[in-house]
Order: sequence, then structure tokens, then C-alpha cells
Amino acid sequence: RIERKLGEGGMATVYLAEDIKHERKVALKILKPELAAVIGAERFLAEIKTTANLQHPHILPLFDSGEADGFLYYVMPYIDGETLRERLEREGQLGVEEAVRIAREVADALDYAHRNDIIHRDIKPANILLHDGRPVVADFGIALAVSAAGGGRMTETGLSLGTPHYMSPEQASADRDLTARSDVYSLGCVLYEMLAGQPPHTGPSAQSVLVRILTEDPRDVLELRRTVPPHVAATVMKSIEKLPADRFDTARQFMDALADRGFTHTVVPRAAATGAAAGIPKVDASARPASPLMTRAMAGLTLLLAALAAWGWLRPEPEDKVRRLVVILDSLRVDFGPRTAISPDGSHLVYTGSDGNLWLRPLSTLEARPIPETDGARAPFFSPDGKRVGFHRGLGESASVGTVSLEGAP
Repeated sequence: RIERKLGEGGMATVYLAEDIKHERKVALKILKPELAAVIGAERFLAEIKTTANLQHPHILPLFDSGEADGFLYYVMPYIDGETLRERLEREGQLGVEEAVRIAREVADALDYAHRNDIIHRDIKPANILLHDGRPVVADFGIALAVSAAGGGRMTETGLSLGTPHYMSPEQASADRDLTARSDVYSLGCVLYEMLAGQPPHTGPSAQSVLVRILTEDPRDVLELRRTVPPHVAATVMKSIEKLPADRFDTARQFMDALADRGFTHTVVPRAAATGAAAGIPKVDASARPASPLMTRAMAGLTLLLAALAAWGWLRPEPEDKVRRLVVILDSLRVDFGPRTAISPDGSHLVYTGSDGNLWLRPLSTLEARPIPETDGARAPFFSPDGKRVGFHRGLGESASVGTVSLEGAP
């Protein structure tokens, strides 16, 4: 029996209800009809049941799920408290000790789920309930069902998974093969916000946030709150590294690092990227001279780019649109620049996928498509008119620059 509406999110409406059979209060979540149509009843029920056996003190259990009169629903215990989102909106920041405790308890829950081969995929303050100050993670299985149905199809109905601020870079680039490291990233963003009062990346729109997740480094949490212990700040910054391999392998490692006062995480700051907007690669400076091999490689790269410029690819434009290439030699190392680039009109994102090919995605959707004949490509960049994408291949004397046409791109 439904008593009253508790709230509404991007995917479902929540009601306070009474389980008459067991004489208890429950939270009834009914998926929005548009989302239910995208997922389908069979897939939804199959995916959400994979989480039914999760039993952990910091995971909100699933009581029931089903379909009634064309509506998809699931039932969970009713928690008399508030979400972490509501707490942060009221207080802005939490005490360091409390923030760390909440993060460690959520990490413990995630580690348990990961060991049972379940990735949450949507860790954010709104999905962390606080009961007597203790966190309980909700909505295991919902994002999994959406992903299994093809998350990009949601854009066809105007639906959204919600705020992008806690998405990992691999989620932002529409990678469906997520690992525990994606949840670790999201939890790191939540802890960052509990400490700093804001997520690592912000922006005026969902698209701008996604772009920053993929292309920009967040400010060190210590810059925003100097009372954060160094080992806690190091844990946070390691957990939100862009490359999954640079993060903690498991939520347990994240949890342990928060308790280890000796934990450190060293990051070499990126130099300012003069040509970042165009995706032009940049190499950091070093006092030591480059080796002859490196000099030849960089000279070859420069000649190739010069040839392209002569051909008209990098032809001069108005002053506010000039693309510059900054090439500075380093000792035995070349940073081939970012893995992503944004088109000049801001409508498309191109990035290097985990398969080593370039992928193109309109920023208005989460659906990406591979770009043919780009195997082994890195450091993509757009032509000034946005009709072609350039990229680098190989190392040393075998280094080359290639281009592909985007005519007919979505």
C-alpha cells in the first residue's frame, strides 16, 4: 500500500509504502515509463536479481522486484534518514574524520560487491543513504540493467542517468566494459566533494563536465582544504586518476590507504598545453639534452607537421583560433599528448579507446563508433574545419602522422 511520494530522480520515482504482509515500511521505486521501455521487463528483472543475494551492512538489500500494469518496480527497506546528497547540500563539507569514515565504509561495501562480480556503476551522493550517520549504498543493479540495455539508447527518449560529475573517464567515453576501478573513481569523487565542498570537475552543462572529466586534471584537494591529511589527499587523488591502471586495483586498497598515514601518491604536473583545445600534443621540458635517436624522431615529426601545414591542413585562421604546436625535448621520453580531442565546434569528441583505435562520439549522446583505419593511433587532433582527424602512430624513427575523413559522421 503506497502512502506518499518521497522523491523523484532521473530514473525512478520513490514512494513510501507499507508491506502489509510483513507489517513494515518499505521504499518502492517505480521506473519511469520511458526508461522501462528502453530496458524491457525481462532484462530489468534478470539484471536486478543478480544483486538480490548481496548481504552487507552497508548495502541496502533488495526485498522484491517485478512488473505490474506495465510498470517496473523494485522494493527496498525504508531508511529513516537522508541521502548524502541532502547532507552535502545542507552543510557543504563534512568533517575530515567523518568523510573518511563514510568513504571507508562505502569502500568496504563496494569491495564485497566486486568480489561477487557486481559493479555498481552509479556511485554518487544521492545513492548513499545515511542512517544514524552510517552509510548504506542503494540501487545496486539499476545502472547495470541500463548499461545492459545500451545506455546510449536513453538519449533517444531524452532520459539521462543523472549527474555526470561522478562518472569515470571510461564511463564518460561510453565504455561498457567497466571494472572495479570505475567504482573506485566514483567513490573518490564523492570523498573529494565531502572534503572540498565540490566534485573534482564542474561545469555549466552535463556535456562540459564530461569533457573536463576526459581532458582536464582536477585541482589537488589540498588546494581547496588545507586541513586534509596528506595521506588522505594522496588517496583521493590516486583514486581519480584518468587511467584506470593508475588507480587502486580494488576498493579494499582504497579503504586501506585512507587508514595508512604513510601512503603517498606522486604526480608530475602537466605543463600548460598551448594547443590543448585542438588536441595538439605537447612534450614536457627537461634540462638534459635529448638522445640523437629522439632528436631524429622529433625532427621527423616536426617535418611531417610542417608538410601538413604547407598542404593547408593547419592553415592560418583568425587570431583567436590559431593552433600552435609546442615541441620541447625531454630526456628519453615523449608524451604524445592527450588521448582525447574536442571538435572545433564543440559537437564531437574523439578519443583513443582501450582497443587502440580512435572512437568518435557526439557530445549529445553516450554512443560512440570506431573510426576505421586508426589502429595504433594516439594523440588525436581535429583539423580546423572539423572535417578530418589527425593522429600519431609509432615511436622513434617509425613515428608517423595519419589523417582520416569524418565526412558522414553522426
